Amino acid sequence: MSLKDIQFQVDQWIQSYGVRYFNELTNMAQLTEEVGEVARIISRRYGEQSEKESDKNKDLGEELADVIFVVACLANQTGIDLEKAFQKKLKTTTQRDNDRHHNNKKLQ
Repeated sequence: MSLKDIQFQVDQWIQSYGVRYFNELTNMAQLTEEVGEVARIISRRYGEQSEKESDKNKDLGEELADVIFVVACLANQTGIDLEKAFQKKLKTTTQRDNDRHHNNKKLQ
């Protein structure tokens, strides 16, 4: 599934079930909340904090998908083509970091 497909499916879902998009500020708050849920799972499951019983059944994949959903909402409502934006970012990052990570002694 492409980013374009994701944006389209999110838009279709909003039109069918969501009534309308939340405003951009609300979606930004939603994104922050969803990223926080991902951080909680990662820090407790893979980090040094112990996992609470209530967190053990949380699905990391589902929480990451929530992040993607809200990012697609923000892109749709602000007129961003995520596929084009991602390709541009990948090109920029590749040019900037072409040798950087290979030369990073911390990664060897």
